[in-house]
Amino acid sequence: MLHLGLDIGGTKMEAVLLNAAGECVYRQRRPTHKESYQAFMQQLLGLIATVRDWSERPFTLGIGLPGAIDPQSGLIKNCNCLVLNGHDLRHDLMRELGQPVWMANDADCFTLSEAVDGAGAGATTVFGVIIGTGCGGGVAVNQRLLSGPNAIAGEWGHNPLPGYCPERDGPAQPCYCGKENCIESFISGTGFARRYGEQAPAEAIIAAAQNGEPQALAHWRHFIDAFGRSLASVINILDPQVIVLGGGLSNVGQIYEQLPSAIVPYLFSDSCRTQIKQARFGDASGVRGAAWLPVLADAEAGRRETLFSAGMLS
Repeated sequence: MLHLGLDIGGTKMEAVLLNAAGECVYRQRRPTHKESYQAFMQQLLGLIATVRDWSERPFTLGIGLPGAIDPQSGLIKNCNCLVLNGHDLRHDLMRELGQPVWMANDADCFTLSEAVDGAGAGATTVFGVIIGTGCGGGVAVNQRLLSGPNAIAGEWGHNPLPGYCPERDGPAQPCYCGKENCIESFISGTGFARRYGEQAPAEAIIAAAQNGEPQALAHWRHFIDAFGRSLASVINILDPQVIVLGGGLSNVGQIYEQLPSAIVPYLFSDSCRTQIKQARFGDASGVRGAAWLPVLADAEAGRRETLFSAGMLS
C-alpha cells in the first residue's frame, strides 16, 4: 500500500506518494484555484486522478491544509484559502472518491512528519513551529498528534507576545485575526519584515544584520528575544524534548546558535534542556506528514483494539 499526502497552500497544492519506508516515489504540484469552492474541488480531484493514473497500486489519502477542522461539524474554519471555510471538504472528497480521507492542519502535519522520522524522531514530545508567512505550531506525543475539543492545539502564533511593552517591542501590532500583538506579528517572516519599516525582505534585513548594520542588528536581536519569550511560554507548559523549526526563517543558522540562551531568562528553570532543531525535511515536511496521517491512525486503532481485547480499555 502506498500513501498519498496532499499539502494545500494558498498558491499551490502538492502531492507526494510515499512507500511503506517513507520514500517518495512520485511528486506533483498544481496551482491552487481559489475562485470558488467548485473550482478548488475540480483542481484537487484532477490532481488525485493524475496520481491514480500514474500508480498501479492503491493508496491511502491524507491532506494538510492551512486551517482547522471543527471536530463537531467537520467544517473548515480559520483557513487563509477562504473558499474552503464553511465547507466539509473531507466529506465531499470521500463522496467523490469512494475512499477514506484523513485531514489535519498543515502545521500539525509538519509536526507529525518531523516526530515520526524527522528531526524529532525518538522524542516523546515534539513541538513543531513554522516561522514563514505565518506562525503555526503543532504538538506530537509518542508520534501522535495532540488534539482537543477546539481543534487549535499548538496555535501559539495567536497568543499575545509574552511581556509585551511598547518601550521594548514598539507600537501595538494589529493581526488579521482581529487581536493585537500576536506572536505571529513579531516572529513570522512576514511580521519580522513588516516591523522593520523599510519594505525590505527578511533576507535583506538578516544580511544587513550579519554585516553589522546597527538598525538591522537591533531588529534581529529583538526578534531573537521575542522568539525566546514566546518559546519559553511553551516550554513552561509543555516541556517538550524537542522543538523543531520550519518555514523560511528556520533556514537562518544564527537562530540555533542564539535562541537557546535567549529562552533561559524567561523559563521557570535555571537551564533549558529542550533541543531546538531545524526540520529534517524542510518544505516537504507538511506533505509527508499528511501522507502519514492514515498510517498512524490505523496504528492507533490497532493499539486500542489490543488494549480493549486485553481488558485495559472499556
